[in-house]
Amino acid sequence: MKILPTPRVVVLIPCYNEAVAIARVVHDFAVQLPQARIVVYDNNSTDGTAKIAREAGAEVRAEWLQGKGHVVRRMFADIDADIYLMVDGDATYDAGDAPAMIQRLLDDRLDLVVGSRVTDHEMAYRRGHEFGNRLLTGLTGWIFGSSFTDMLSGYRVMSRRYVKSFPAHAQGFETETELAVHALELRMPVAELPSRYSARPAGSHSKLNTWRDGWRILLTIAKLTKNGRPLAFFSIACALCILLAIGLVVPLLGTYLATGLVPRFPTAILSASLGLLGGVFLVCGLVLDTVTLGRRELKYLAYLGHPHFCEQDRES
Repeated sequence: MKILPTPRVVVLIPCYNEAVAIARVVHDFAVQLPQARIVVYDNNSTDGTAKIAREAGAEVRAEWLQGKGHVVRRMFADIDADIYLMVDGDATYDAGDAPAMIQRLLDDRLDLVVGSRVTDHEMAYRRGHEFGNRLLTGLTGWIFGSSFTDMLSGYRVMSRRYVKSFPAHAQGFETETELAVHALELRMPVAELPSRYSARPAGSHSKLNTWRDGWRILLTIAKLTKNGRPLAFFSIACALCILLAIGLVVPLLGTYLATGLVPRFPTAILSASLGLLGGVFLVCGLVLDTVTLGRRELKYLAYLGHPHFCEQDRES
């Protein structure tokens, strides 16, 4: 009877000033995944996070560029494994859900399993965060296709081919949006599993700024729409220009038909310019849509260049 090899599992924990919680996170995941490699990436912490994580038994590395997006880029580039589990270092996610998430990825040959947050704690979400999460997740789903209910969860399990084909551009917390859109754009097999979510331990503070980071996520969605759905993006700009041009020219046209005169030349010139600008936007969308198709095909080839762990088993 053939014995299948055990997948190499790594737990990636990006951290910034999580001294209060990091030892508990490392311990909990070491208990639930005893064969996993646990790597903490310290992002310029000033409270001894790295020292505490090392004493707790984790492998500790550093990323000097500030921001979670920079840490994710570094982690994905440096670490080689078959299955990647990424979780925040604030002890709000339940390590007990990790084995089920990993098993779901293996059983269904998925590339991404997101732990969608379920909580009974009133203090788990800061004011406005739950509504903002639903709004941004819904907007992303409307643009790129709906596969997630909690796009911004910091708890996810990923395949090697997902990680090694991920083109990380984000700097901060908007990296979760990029991670979701990467899967949606390439139509990867993904799933969500409910995961218990708790309030931060006493003395621990969130680094997420509600308005600043919410605005950054919104801008990231707009940028990803421009890059990933250029025809739709520029068609909207074209439609706005054409509608505004029509709104300006209709009164002038009525006057011209009645008197044969064009009384407001600046308005007529503005209307014609808006019509031309709308045409330029439409041409840009058509050209960039072809370019985007080529880029998407290259990303898909990069994705296919790394077989799923289950496929490696079949070939071995």
